[in-house]
Amino acid sequence: MLYGPGEPFQLEDIPDPIAGYGEVVVKVITCGAGLTIQHVKSGRVKVEYPLVIGHEITGEVIEVGKEVSSLKLGDAVTAYFYLTCGNCKWCRCNRETLCENFKGYVGRAVNGGYAEYIKLPADTFLKLPSGLDYKNFPAEVGVISDAIATPVKVIRRASVMPTDTVTVFGAGGGLGIHMLMLARWAHAKVIAVETRPEKFQACKEAGADQVIDGNRNDLTEALVEASNGGIDVSIDFVSSEQTLESAMNALGKGGRLVTLGGSGAPFRANPKIMLEKELELIGSRYATKQEVIEALELVARGDVWPLVTEIKPMKDAEELHNNLENSDIVGRAAIRISD
Repeated sequence: MLYGPGEPFQLEDIPDPIAGYGEVVVKVITCGAGLTIQHVKSGRVKVEYPLVIGHEITGEVIEVGKEVSSLKLGDAVTAYFYLTCGNCKWCRCNRETLCENFKGYVGRAVNGGYAEYIKLPADTFLKLPSGLDYKNFPAEVGVISDAIATPVKVIRRASVMPTDTVTVFGAGGGLGIHMLMLARWAHAKVIAVETRPEKFQACKEAGADQVIDGNRNDLTEALVEASNGGIDVSIDFVSSEQTLESAMNALGKGGRLVTLGGSGAPFRANPKIMLEKELELIGSRYATKQEVIEALELVARGDVWPLVTEIKPMKDAEELHNNLENSDIVGRAAIRISD
């Protein structure tokens, strides 16, 4: 439980949730931990306290409310991060991240997965494919819903092709490392941009053909040289003014820049160059429910495998989040909630 921005976790007993109309209660096995929820923990994202954070869950259904037919007791599930209406034009056309009646995020607007039980609307839970060994690998399965699904959407949004050269900024982070995997899965040439030398090897193991130090003063020139004249797709998980301008300036003809960072910093782009090169600037938020389902199926059939390098029990959540804040974790981390 969190009681305020930047405050330590408090491990305590609260009443078990009870499924209401259209709701389901799930016993949580593990819950993934990334910068998205660390931003809440640190106070960089405003929420109402007290709050239980976390959304990348693996769990089993233990209670089903009235008028729920999509799930039954014992079903293995994960959760969709966004609370959407399901009825607006964006939800109906499979673009839930643009929901006109958006109700907030799991672990922000409602209590999340850092608890033994979580209650959500039934359509927020997604059943796991039978090919996923969630009992032996619950942490890896839980993070698929974000760490793999988000890159799956980027591959589609940016129309990544096998002939493309793809650059990932913030490549050693929890999303960046999985973006490398998916770009490699798409058979693109992959260049990682990372500022922490201790993460370079992990980037290569995840799929990068080359790692470039993001601290270089000649970063744009280095990217152009490495791509033989210009990047096809720049994917920026940092999205600072510096990284966005480097990403944009390194694009070749027909290049696409995808921003996923939340810094909100404006950056400069030359409209004349954008016109001459027919460049595209793309924003991408999380993933649709279908893209989460596709991500689960990709892992189930063995195409990719999530990287979880740190798993801790609930009592050590504070230590794990300190490591997240210091960028000391490669890939994803997770909290073990129950057996």
